[in-house]
Amino acid sequence: MKVPFNTVFQDNGNGSYTPKGTIRVGGVTMGTGVTFTKGVSFSGFNIAQYAGHELEIKKHQDGLIEIIGVH
Repeated sequence: MKVPFNTVFQDNGNGSYTPKGTIRVGGVTMGTGVTFTKGVSFSGFNIAQYAGHELEIKKHQDGLIEIIGVH
């Protein structure tokens, strides 16, 4: 399923982004206590770089959002 970036991440207004819930990127699971800034990459995925794009996600029954790709 494709969703806007801001569906999954909160823009903190200072160039950083925080997940709105539990996410998984490239096998790494993170919660709302994580903050991403430009240059921070997980499994080759630089979160801040994709602000404004659509994310390809998979929603799991437990509420986990797995990021599969970017469009």
